[in-house]
Amino acid sequence: MAKNELYPIFLKASSLNMLIIGGGTVALEKLSFLLKSSPNAQIQMVSPLFRTDTRALAEKFGIEMILESYNQDHLKDKHIVITTTDDIAVNERVYHDCRIRKTLVNVADNPPYCDFYMGGIVTKGNVKIAISTNGKSPTTAKRLRQFFEDVIPDNIDDLVKNLNEYRKTIKGDFEEKVEILNNFTKGLVNRK
Repeated sequence: MAKNELYPIFLKASSLNMLIIGGGTVALEKLSFLLKSSPNAQIQMVSPLFRTDTRALAEKFGIEMILESYNQDHLKDKHIVITTTDDIAVNERVYHDCRIRKTLVNVADNPPYCDFYMGGIVTKGNVKIAISTNGKSPTTAKRLRQFFEDVIPDNIDDLVKNLNEYRKTIKGDFEEKVEILNNFTKGLVNRK
């Protein structure tokens, strides 16, 4: 069986400068995905044209839209870049420009030109679960997201908040606190 060697992280998108190159359907999808999870994300978009619905969403969230074709100056001070154009040469140029600058890049629908993938995300209050198929099947990630949205109770956030309050009352060093919390919560997981 193949192994997914990606390392999942949760980024504070509100403190990173992000760029989406493109203004079409895929750009809208990526923008929607980012804003759903991180509505305060710092995003700029560049494209010679923007679809009406892409423009509407960007304007709703105060996203700066630059109406011009991509050039490497757009990468200045960017931490993360997502390129969504239907021009393969532009997407590959963005990838290489980002690699030179050591900027993380995702070329939509082109896994060899991605430093990261945008997987399925389930959010229930403070609980967030990211789902990856190693770039192989976004549809599978979507279906798993829908499954977890259905099976994880909406009140899971109450458990998180209560355990956080309990954690604050525990005395001892880090290892002792972890052991106490692990013993306290092991009944939450049914073992077969």
